[in-house]
Amino acid sequence: MNQASNPSQPKLSGKTLADQIKIWGQELGFADIGISDTDLSNYEVQYFNWIGENFHGEMDYMQRHGTKRTRPNELEPGTSSIISVRLNYFDNDAEQATQQLHNPEKAYVSRYALGKDYHKLIRKRLQALADKIHAVCDNFHYRAFTDSAPVLERPIAEKAGLGFIGKNSLIIHPRAGSWFFLGEIYTNLQLPADETFHKQGCGPCTACMDECPTQAIVANTVIDARRCISYLTIEYKGSIPTELRPLMGNRIYGCDDCQLVCPWNRFTQPTAETAFKDQQHLDSASLIDLWSWSEPQFMKNLEGSPIRRIGYAQWNRNLAIAMGNAKAENLLLETFITHLKSKLGKISLLVDEHIEWAIMQLTTRVAANSSQTETTRPGHIEKDSNISIKPYVVKKYYLPK
Repeated sequence: MNQASNPSQPKLSGKTLADQIKIWGQELGFADIGISDTDLSNYEVQYFNWIGENFHGEMDYMQRHGTKRTRPNELEPGTSSIISVRLNYFDNDAEQATQQLHNPEKAYVSRYALGKDYHKLIRKRLQALADKIHAVCDNFHYRAFTDSAPVLERPIAEKAGLGFIGKNSLIIHPRAGSWFFLGEIYTNLQLPADETFHKQGCGPCTACMDECPTQAIVANTVIDARRCISYLTIEYKGSIPTELRPLMGNRIYGCDDCQLVCPWNRFTQPTAETAFKDQQHLDSASLIDLWSWSEPQFMKNLEGSPIRRIGYAQWNRNLAIAMGNAKAENLLLETFITHLKSKLGKISLLVDEHIEWAIMQLTTRVAANSSQTETTRPGHIEKDSNISIKPYVVKKYYLPK
């Protein structure tokens, strides 16, 4: 843990300090701040059962650290309390997510990745919060995290009162939805814990489970990452299983379907962070425009973006699948085929495999003159933008007001 003290400042402790930490956190731009103890025993069995089912896929780091993830004191000895924060990222000024998702010419990028990488921004904010705590506390030890270490951040957030774990496994707050990032400060300070969300707020609703394109939500709060589009497009480096490719639609980086149909997300608070605003028109980008990027353009255009870490080959793999899934008039399908052929043999065997698959799908569709517009998971589009777009399975989208 980091350590600092400042004996020249007045000292705070207990509830007074906890209340002040929350004030400082809000001044720094965090949407909410909560405090919990370090006992995650109620979550440990479920976590290791999830690992035992191999639901983590090839994310070896999820099991690498053993119980350090579920027992904070093993990761950071001396930890007595955890300060948990959330930071909103949904950009209300971006092009409407559902319009992009239902347009076969467009590429869908998860809303969290439209702007700059959140890791650095949240890390700096957490450091600023720690600095403020330093000023009023002797012998303050801490370590800050944001999705970057073996931390069970969602159970911690639930214990800290930041929301409940929904059926889609995300933290959901009844007054703020789920479009936010989480961060934590492990500290040796003994702070009063906030009230935990003891009851899941989903009730009988199963919209997220029903709408999931690949049916990756296999039970309440349980995700089989091996089927999850976010895992497949971001974490998974290999060949996408052929049975899952048609279900991915035009989602080239991440997937938001389970959030878009969650009724609690009508209460989402838009982000105030300019860094999370769209940086490269990814909120409205066409598949052809993104496919046309060379590797230097990919590196330059996505500088500072979380997308950059997947690399150029994986980026093209994902784009090839999205084009192969297009259901539209033959003119667009034939245009996709031409563009796909232009990169055959130029990137990697992995990309070639997905290009060839996409060309085969499109060629078959052209031959069948498949310009129908009935509702199907990948590539459904409402031609009249004034018509209300509906989800593929459930009744309604819940976009922030």
